[in-house]
Amino acid sequence: METTLPILSMSVAAAASAAAVFPKLKARVELSRAKHRSLAGHSKMSRRVAKLLPFYEFEGDKYFGCDGAPDDVVAQRKDAFFRLASIYAERYPKGRAMTKEAAETISDLNFTESYRVPFQFSRLVREHLGTSTFVDSSSGVTVTDVDGNTSYDLTGSYGVNIFGNDFYKECIEGAEKRAHALGPVLGPYHPVILDNVQRLCRISGLDEVSFHMSGTEAVMQAVRLARYHTKRTHLVRFAGAYHGWWGDVQPGVGNPIAAHETYTLAEMSEKTLHVLRTRRDIACVLVNPLQGLHPNGNAPGDSSLVDSSRGGHFDRAAYTEWLKQLRDVCTERGIVLIFDEVFVGFRLAAGGAQEYFGVKADMVTYGKSLAGGLPIGVVCGKRELMRRFRDDRPADICFARGTFNSHPYVMTAMDEFLSRLASPNFRAVYDGLEETWNGRAERLNQMMRDAGLPVRFANFSSIWTVKYTTPSRYNWMLQYYLRAEGLALSWVGTGRLIFSLNYTDADFTEVAERFVRAAGKMKADGFWWHDGVLTNKNIKRQILKEMLARRFGR
Repeated sequence: METTLPILSMSVAAAASAAAVFPKLKARVELSRAKHRSLAGHSKMSRRVAKLLPFYEFEGDKYFGCDGAPDDVVAQRKDAFFRLASIYAERYPKGRAMTKEAAETISDLNFTESYRVPFQFSRLVREHLGTSTFVDSSSGVTVTDVDGNTSYDLTGSYGVNIFGNDFYKECIEGAEKRAHALGPVLGPYHPVILDNVQRLCRISGLDEVSFHMSGTEAVMQAVRLARYHTKRTHLVRFAGAYHGWWGDVQPGVGNPIAAHETYTLAEMSEKTLHVLRTRRDIACVLVNPLQGLHPNGNAPGDSSLVDSSRGGHFDRAAYTEWLKQLRDVCTERGIVLIFDEVFVGFRLAAGGAQEYFGVKADMVTYGKSLAGGLPIGVVCGKRELMRRFRDDRPADICFARGTFNSHPYVMTAMDEFLSRLASPNFRAVYDGLEETWNGRAERLNQMMRDAGLPVRFANFSSIWTVKYTTPSRYNWMLQYYLRAEGLALSWVGTGRLIFSLNYTDADFTEVAERFVRAAGKMKADGFWWHDGVLTNKNIKRQILKEMLARRFGR
């Protein structure tokens, strides 16, 4: 009996311990299963992998033949590369010189110039295919650089340019005249802010508004308020989604410090909904509607275009159903649903993504285009979520303030923008918008098929991405053929094309013809040579071998 009691006590203690540990272990397993299988879904792993990748670069014939192309194709590619380089040198002398000088002292430019293509090819591209970063003027759907070259603008000013550069020029000009008497007086409000707030509340269907200096700051404030009012710690973001560059929403590569109160989960996943239903520490869920074009994938850029596996497809019905399920679960669990419309706001519909998808959020962030071309960030939210203090605990506050919040010139530019947006004549721009841009995408896809070119397009209304159908390590070259044909791209290259809504059918026809011409020249120059054996999997395996060889000195 004396021996049995201690054993029994130990058994009871072990059982109690197991009972306490099991729910936590179960929750942890469920959380892991709700992550997307890619590195975009595993922020800690992606940071570790990034630190292990060694630098190496191709030289000589290997630069043009790393895919095993025969000697004649290598020579053909090499001749084409330097022929294109001669065109660039002749066409952009002033802009290239200014860009080179600026890159010495502007860290942003130094970064973007280094990451336009996969790093194995970067040095030679910087030396010979440098373009002009300096633009002198814009008109209609075109921009003209400092060397006098006019190109069709496919950059969209990172999402700002929805209605065309001339539209925003008018907004800014009108704003300057109206705010001139007050000038840059900060602190007090310009009277126009009252109209802005009323219209933003009507557009968002929410109760209160706060102004910030950027979209990043707006998202920061929305998350902070959600945590304050729910008294919970964690935010949920989805794999691949971008919400600005601050720490909690960028827990993976690019952030030197790991985020500890962020869950990165898989979008459009029942396992994610289960996590939201069962965990008690989730304050809010962030949704960037742009992810509908490539759920769970990072924003595509040519710097990571190492093969032809880039995807992209927008299914409006499926994504709408996902958002409705997300809305129901958040309502059920008291989780704040935040739509981050900084990028897509007012591009899809006059009422933004909420109107487009028919789903209401608890908070919405806007930016980019809203201030008529000037910097802005806005949070719209339910009254109970926007309050920054507690009546019963006066020292318990949720602080946020910025020096340039509600700047008079920004507020008057916003009024110019919102006044035009409210006009019935102006709103006609949204009539048939989906059909127009879907039709244009299909038209250009057909042109590529008819020409036998391995290029296709996926679109989310007027936001497009380029896909490739033939396995290749040289797809990143297309951006340089496109620029030579007078198509202006952002630094991410063919990963994201953003059309302003003032593109006419004639404008688009010209762009489409230039696209086909550029792709045709690239094919003729041998960059899409294929031996019928090479696959995307083969390419990735080859890159892994190259990295291991470099890592271990073989």
